[in-house]
Amino acid sequence: MPGGLWADLADLVLPVECAGCRTRGARLRHGFCADCVATLGGLRPASVRPDPAPVGLPPCVALGPYDGALREALLAYKERGRHGLARPLGGLLAEVVAAAVGEVRPVLLVPVPDTAAAARARYGDHLGRLARHAADRLRRAGWPVRVRRPVRALPRPDSVGLDSAGRAAAAASAFRLRAWPPVGPVDPAGTVVLLDDILTTGATLAAVGRTLDAAGLSPAVAAVLAATRRHRTR
Repeated sequence: MPGGLWADLADLVLPVECAGCRTRGARLRHGFCADCVATLGGLRPASVRPDPAPVGLPPCVALGPYDGALREALLAYKERGRHGLARPLGGLLAEVVAAAVGEVRPVLLVPVPDTAAAARARYGDHLGRLARHAADRLRRAGWPVRVRRPVRALPRPDSVGLDSAGRAAAAASAFRLRAWPPVGPVDPAGTVVLLDDILTTGATLAAVGRTLDAAGLSPAVAAVLAATRRHRTR
């Protein structure tokens, strides 16, 4: 059985710890105990900006800081195989998109692509799963939404442990346009929103943004679940 599917089924049928606080034995709702549901439900999206901000970084909106229950949930989802968390985390990401765009309008969601190696390590494309669930939640709320993958990721070193300069250098040549969109003027048919899970230096989002600019799909905003504490919040 594929690892991602097994993780989804395990989240549904096996007693597991809370994804937000790692407490065992609590009654869980979509992988979270009541306290963590309340904590995550109390977060409100806000504009954030790394300092310094890399060239090409669009305005960014994050659900909250990368700590506490939100950090634990992202680690459980990405690093501990809790892929069943894609649904609640995707729903939270939808709230960030709605806050970032500001009013109901057509939206084109573009998740930052994973490298092939990262996707294999995580049993699939973790941001792709989040994007699909975010799109489903937005559609149920009346938003016209599409998800597109016009950018592919090239092999690059893991950014964990790299400083700002190292992340920028690794991201600068890490993305390429796919064969889509066709040559000629492009109508994105909606506000282009970049999606990522964690905002650190902004180098990756800026690099993807510059790649999209070349395709006529300039992102209006980036929506992320968490931002590290070094960022300015507005």
